[in-house]
Amino acid sequence: MAGIEHITVNADEAGMRLDRWFKTHYPGLGFGQLQKLLRSGQVRVDGGRVKTDARVQPGQVVRVPPLDVDLKVKNGPIGQHDLKHSEDGELLSRMLLHEDEKVFVLNKPAGLAVQGGSGLNRHIDQMLEAWTSKKGEKPRLVHRLDRDTSGVLVVARTRGAAQKLTAAFRERDTKKTYWALVKGVPRKREDKISTWLVKEQTIDGDRMRIAKHGEEGADHAISYYRVLETAGQNLAWLEMEPYTGRTHQLRVHALHLGHPILGDPKYFVEDHNWDFPGGMQKRLHLHARHIDIPHPNGGRLKVTAPLPPHMVQSWNLLGLDLESGARDDD
Repeated sequence: MAGIEHITVNADEAGMRLDRWFKTHYPGLGFGQLQKLLRSGQVRVDGGRVKTDARVQPGQVVRVPPLDVDLKVKNGPIGQHDLKHSEDGELLSRMLLHEDEKVFVLNKPAGLAVQGGSGLNRHIDQMLEAWTSKKGEKPRLVHRLDRDTSGVLVVARTRGAAQKLTAAFRERDTKKTYWALVKGVPRKREDKISTWLVKEQTIDGDRMRIAKHGEEGADHAISYYRVLETAGQNLAWLEMEPYTGRTHQLRVHALHLGHPILGDPKYFVEDHNWDFPGGMQKRLHLHARHIDIPHPNGGRLKVTAPLPPHMVQSWNLLGLDLESGARDDD
């Protein structure tokens, strides 16, 4: 049992409830035990008595009495739970594009969900438990990608970083660039797409559709695109930028343009007069290629994700020059 400790609250813990702060630092301490310690005045903040719902601020000092609980991880055989975690950690490591003390940036594979849902055994949010810090802090998602979309996914390592990154997405102080391969070639080489979108239930799950202004539940959605290269008149390689962040936004906007994204299971309608190119996989050809976002420590973080294997295969098959797109990433 350790002696009395005095721990200074750090910047990432600003506004955290005291009971949550204890859960992070002392996962072995039960809520009932903590309440007793607070009632008896053994736990204090800046020398004063407090309650469990008090919110701590950076620089405050928490007095922690000797705790009669086992707070250390036991040594011994690795359990099945830990084996799964080590496997998840290994998979995440393979996706890692950037790492610093505040942020992870992953290259999410196509087909892997970001968050859980019915019938999902594995998703990024669950896998991130493998990267829980020694303080018990699990990395946090700050934005999403569709399950079938690959590419750049930003993850906050600390609570404070999550607040700043989430605010950057909310305030649209981020620039996200996607690459897509679409059916046909848009008439305009570059343009803005501005529509209203609404979610509707179908037998195949939720689907977004173009809505009228003022329709109940409709949200305004703005995207920009430009044509980087074409393969005859059959296909076009687009660079797309969502200004807003609506569900399936780029996929619906590509369809609205009359040029749906290849391999899209929800929005690509089969056309009897058009054959899917031979040798290409019928998987969604949409990739979050690049992100430019304010870093929680200041300055900007810019990360580019290489294409997934099925898109590399398609680019090679069509003879599209990856270098011409790479010049535009910065």
